[in-house]
Amino acid sequence: MGNYILRRLGYGFLILVGVNLLTFFLFFTVNTPDDMARLNIGGKRVTQEQIDKWKGERGYDRPLYWNAQEEGARKLTRTVMWERSVSLMALDFGRSDSARSVDIGHEVATRMGVSLQLAVPLFILQLIVSVVFSLMLVFFRHSRIDFWGVVLCVLMLSISSLFYIIVGQFFFSRILRLVPISGFAPGLDAVRFLALPIMLSLLSRLGGEARLYRAMFLEEIGKDYVRTARAKGLSEQVVLFRHVLRNALIPIITSAGSYLPYVFLGSLVFESFFGIPGLGAFVIEAIAGQDFAIVRTMVFLGSMLYIATNVLLDVAYTWVDPRVRLA
Repeated sequence: MGNYILRRLGYGFLILVGVNLLTFFLFFTVNTPDDMARLNIGGKRVTQEQIDKWKGERGYDRPLYWNAQEEGARKLTRTVMWERSVSLMALDFGRSDSARSVDIGHEVATRMGVSLQLAVPLFILQLIVSVVFSLMLVFFRHSRIDFWGVVLCVLMLSISSLFYIIVGQFFFSRILRLVPISGFAPGLDAVRFLALPIMLSLLSRLGGEARLYRAMFLEEIGKDYVRTARAKGLSEQVVLFRHVLRNALIPIITSAGSYLPYVFLGSLVFESFFGIPGLGAFVIEAIAGQDFAIVRTMVFLGSMLYIATNVLLDVAYTWVDPRVRLA
């Protein structure tokens, strides 16, 4: 297993290099350092001297890919791409390109705690509610409860998350005044601000997750070990929760594991609409301001989390199913 993990991490490093280079290429295909300077300086009249000063302060005054004025290896190393890529691989995120010029590492560490307060309860509740709801539908299969439950899942799956946000803010915040419409507060006061986005995010994802788990459980109950368990006289509840659920853990882990990077990186839509100062809102602000330093950092962190999650999922498969071997 150790060799397998090391090999996967080696492949992951190559993927990180490729993602970093691709992000750099795509960003500067759409934008130029001059465009970034004009946007960040602001004002109706921006002189070329101001643009050159801005680029010099942030290291964008060098060529992007190839420095023909240098000699030898410095033709490659004295470029924006090399200097930004090497520092990123060393986990040195530097400072943002905006006028505030904030420390990106500090912002990530600070905002990650806020995102985790939203994402961790949501992750746990989503997993529990989706599994229990889908097991209930399987228990009452071929009945009206199962039929209308599937109809409800399709309806929830068909509605955009923006609709949940707008209706939820209008009903619970404007009419009932149970929770604030947006904002955030530290400590226990955060519960008041996070309750509504957690509930709405859970509803927006419940339909798809429940349908997926229901299909997996229905496939399992038709197998021989389930018929053997019933022949032994076990109740349907015991068969579902002790046998079917245990044998469906691999697809459940796969589905839940795909959401793990969002636990750390935050939710872009919900954090932006509810004014939660997490990593999701941080990314939206960086994209709007064409802040390449923040964008490349968040893309890099997202790729790194996806690679780490896939390796952890492979290891988790061996824990829940002894038949799985990593080779």
